[in-house]
Amino acid sequence: MKNTQNKLRAPKLISHTNGKSLEEINGTVEVPRGKGFLKTLLAYSGPGALVAVGYMDPGNWSTSITGGQSFQYTLMTTILISSLIAMLLQAMAAKLGIVSEMDLAQAIRARTGKALGVILWIMTELAIMATDIAEVIGAAIALNLLFHIPIIWAVMITVLDVMVLLLLTKIGFRKIEAIVACLILVILFVFLYEVILSNPNWGGVIAGLVPTPEAIAQHPVVNGISPLSGSLGIIGATVMPHNLYLHSAISQTRKIDHTDANDIKQTVRFTTWDSNIQLSLAFVVNSLLLIVGVAVFKSGAVSDTSFFGLYEALNNTSMLSNPILISVAKSGVLSTLFAVALLASGQNSTITGTLTGQVIMEGFIHLKMPLWARRLVTRLLSVVPVVLCVLMTAGETEIQQHQAINMLMENSQVFLAFALPFSMLPLLLMTNSKAEMGQFKNSWITQILGWISVIGLTFLNLYNLPSTFEGFGIWNKSLSDILAWITIILILLLLAWTTIDIIRGDRRLAANRVAHPWETTEE
Repeated sequence: MKNTQNKLRAPKLISHTNGKSLEEINGTVEVPRGKGFLKTLLAYSGPGALVAVGYMDPGNWSTSITGGQSFQYTLMTTILISSLIAMLLQAMAAKLGIVSEMDLAQAIRARTGKALGVILWIMTELAIMATDIAEVIGAAIALNLLFHIPIIWAVMITVLDVMVLLLLTKIGFRKIEAIVACLILVILFVFLYEVILSNPNWGGVIAGLVPTPEAIAQHPVVNGISPLSGSLGIIGATVMPHNLYLHSAISQTRKIDHTDANDIKQTVRFTTWDSNIQLSLAFVVNSLLLIVGVAVFKSGAVSDTSFFGLYEALNNTSMLSNPILISVAKSGVLSTLFAVALLASGQNSTITGTLTGQVIMEGFIHLKMPLWARRLVTRLLSVVPVVLCVLMTAGETEIQQHQAINMLMENSQVFLAFALPFSMLPLLLMTNSKAEMGQFKNSWITQILGWISVIGLTFLNLYNLPSTFEGFGIWNKSLSDILAWITIILILLLLAWTTIDIIRGDRRLAANRVAHPWETTEE
């Protein structure tokens, strides 16, 4: 009788879980055995597309276009280096998920105490919400530009993307991957088309890929930014913590035999190929964005680099660089395509942001919510600061409103700088671990490159915090610097705590280690 009552009882909105990562889709995609390279690669392709979305979301757009407008092709090298670092870190994240059968959040939580787990969960949630603010702004502005919906209503409409997510959860993960890939191709097509029309200096583009001191110089200062701050903005918008959690989970969607070392090796190999191909595509998109800033517009012509300003500039023939662009712009095609790409970018990020939120909630605090509920909560929280920003600037000029929304989007990204080291460092420590990874641990070259990347990115993010705090415009310079240094000290102390817990947890794992099934089979 009691069992019958339990079956009839409505499921809880929030439930306890400590099972497989994204259990509904874990191991659900069949992959071929003994087939050709291309056919096998196609079966493993998909997770890389979902990850690549985070590297070309609305938060990347303004940093790349502004960098091009201000410093020509100088910052192309920054886009290249940050993309290579992203490939390295994402390959590690995917490998961790495949080999350990845990996502990054689960693996960290297995080695740390409850208090630290909750702190890291809150920090990562804030980073996801910060990313979601950029998506809200991007999607709302796209709706405003395409359909002339008042911005406040456009912001509220973005909440309804939860209905899109509900529909997607019914069609299967493989189809979700295909939809995301198609939206990425839309973005690629739009900017490739505009760049081809602009006929850029391809020699300058290639020369810009070569690292030079000018890319991290503090002078000249153009429109309030230096090459260094422009580079830091591009890096901050490119390498984001939630992508590492996401990739470690969705790399487990392929159905493989975890007792067979060769099967695991094949999965790691083709998942890395998928990731690198898709991130190369993201590199191309970000490069095109920078080239748009250089070649589409006349040098220094765009003073308003918000999405509104860029849209208007693509309609303003006096700002465009050549007769072909001017001719096409008169039809309104350039600006419309820009808004369509912006909408596609925002919708893509809807899917990946929700999956990541579920991964960290289940991994760090062992709680589970339906994806639609998870999305609704995150989106409603993200909408609040955007709505407040719109309402508070309602009495100001249109340009001031645009600048305020743009500033909110840029300032929201500060949480990414806080959270990034707390995903990169544990990821590197765990994939370096023989106890966790066995024969799949990082090679010594990967370890060296990993440490250079982690230390370099952590230093740059922390180094930029004082100027970030000053950019808020809330406090004077002295107080901003004091608050920034207090924040830096707290981050370093928390990093030390995380590192110590990870190392202790790894030693505990090594002491009580049970051989992986594939190791037993090999022996």
